[in-house]
Amino acid sequence: MKLQQILFYRELDFPLDDIKKIMGRRDFDVLDALQSHKDALQKQAVRLNSLLATVDNTIQHIKGEKIMSQKGLFEGFTEEEQEKYALEAEQLYDPETVRESNRKWKAYSAAKKETVMTEGRQVYLDMIAAMPKGATSAEVQAIIERWRKHMDYFWTPNLDQLRGLANGYNDDPKFKANFDKMHPKLAEFMREAVKVYVKNNK
Repeated sequence: MKLQQILFYRELDFPLDDIKKIMGRRDFDVLDALQSHKDALQKQAVRLNSLLATVDNTIQHIKGEKIMSQKGLFEGFTEEEQEKYALEAEQLYDPETVRESNRKWKAYSAAKKETVMTEGRQVYLDMIAAMPKGATSAEVQAIIERWRKHMDYFWTPNLDQLRGLANGYNDDPKFKANFDKMHPKLAEFMREAVKVYVKNNK
C-alpha cells in the first residue's frame, strides 16, 4: 500500500522529497489520499481525451480531410499550461528570469493575456504556412523576427538563448510533442530557421 501511494504521487509528478514529507505526516490518511488521487487522475483523463481529439483532428487537418480553426489547434491546452511551458524554457537559464517573467505575466490584464496568446499562436500558424519556402527565405526569417519580438512579453532572450530555445523545442519531449500536434516538422524547421536567424544577426 505504501509503494502504491508513492507510485500514485509520482504519476502526478510529485518530487520524492515532497512525497516523503506528505506520507510522513501524522495526520496522513490513505483513504483521503486515494480520493485525492482519483480526483486528480480524472482531471488528467479529461485533459488527455481532449488532447487525443486534438491530435486526431490535426492529423486530418494535415491530410486535408478537414479544416481546423486557429483555436482548434490548441484545444486541450489552457492558458496556464501554455504559460507554464514558456516558463519551463526560461528555467534553462536563470531563476531570476523566471521570477521576473512571472511578475510580468501576472501584471497583464485578462484581455492582454488573450491577445498575447493569440499572437503567439498566429506566429506558429504563419510559420507552418511558410515552411515550403525554406528556412533561409525572407518570409520565414521575418516570422522568426516576429517570434523573437513576441518573447518580449515574457522575457528578452539573447541570440544564444534564442538558439537554445529552438534546440529545446526538439530535445525536450514535452515541447516536441506540443509542436508535433501543430505540424510534425515544425520543431525541426524552427531549429533550422533560428540557426539561420542567429547566424545572420551575429
